[in-house]
Amino acid sequence: MKKPRLSEKKNDPKTEEASVSFSDEYVAALGAAWNINLVYVRPDLVIQGSPERSLSRAVVEDAEGRLFLLEKLAPKTAARKRQIAAALHALAERGLSRVSPYLSSTAGEFIVPHKNFFWQLSHYLEGIPLNREQYTFEQWRGRALADFLLELREKSEQAPSLRLQDRFSLKRYLHHMAKKMSVYDRNIFIETKPILAFLKNEFLAAYDDLPEIFCHGDYHPLNIIWSDHDIRCVIDWEFSGPKKELYDIANLIGCVGMENPNALLGELTQAFVRRLQTSRIFSEKSWRYLPEFVLALRFAWLAEWLRQRDTGMIALELDYMKLLVDNKNILQKTWL
Repeated sequence: MKKPRLSEKKNDPKTEEASVSFSDEYVAALGAAWNINLVYVRPDLVIQGSPERSLSRAVVEDAEGRLFLLEKLAPKTAARKRQIAAALHALAERGLSRVSPYLSSTAGEFIVPHKNFFWQLSHYLEGIPLNREQYTFEQWRGRALADFLLELREKSEQAPSLRLQDRFSLKRYLHHMAKKMSVYDRNIFIETKPILAFLKNEFLAAYDDLPEIFCHGDYHPLNIIWSDHDIRCVIDWEFSGPKKELYDIANLIGCVGMENPNALLGELTQAFVRRLQTSRIFSEKSWRYLPEFVLALRFAWLAEWLRQRDTGMIALELDYMKLLVDNKNILQKTWL
């Protein structure tokens, strides 16, 4: 079947956003910046990852049939996007597999300015969608997820520049969020006070002394492009940077458990933790606080539900937090 050129797609309501943001003129000019002859928008292809990471995005095909992901960025995000692109490039140069770094333009830049916006280009990869009811109990996914984190740690330690990025303090974030909730979300603040007190008891007191490494920052199964037996690519690196060494581990476990609380003790989670523990590269002190770390990171998700004023997800998140507190000993014994 003949693929319609961009000019033929402008009246298709399914591609309205693409036709506005990715016109013939835009695509031709932008493709030239990378010395790539871009000719088609492919709205039939699914783009994985959060659409909030850019102003708009589209899969674009070049004259040779190759597929790329073209993303339009707000000017205020350009500096951070350059930092992310440079980090991915450094990791890929050191041999990190299962990543798709952004392509460098002919001028040697990862971000290209054009008509008051910024643009970035990467190879497009298709994956197999997750079975949301089944995947949390599949051991092989747990092992694959662990193996990537082990490889990320090895390759990031070879890149000293990655350690120079801004550090994120979960401890400081929790203090800031509690203060904000006490003013703007008083009822939620009252409900979370016992949970915050639980975290302050030991975890936050020990937090500053926990080892730090370079982390993905939003590591969970939906930020993965999967094949039928492994990880094809890890995407959405917007929150990457130096963090405590269990950050990615705790975030992933928390997200899996939010899908299905039974998965906290399920095959994926146990295979994931077991593989990481066997490596013996994470400190015993960090492992001691894994349940608390999982709980603490749920406050970032609660903040998102509060921002959206999603009362259903707020209630669900609070129930999940209480479940984590009430079952700390069971979780710790099972995981560790």
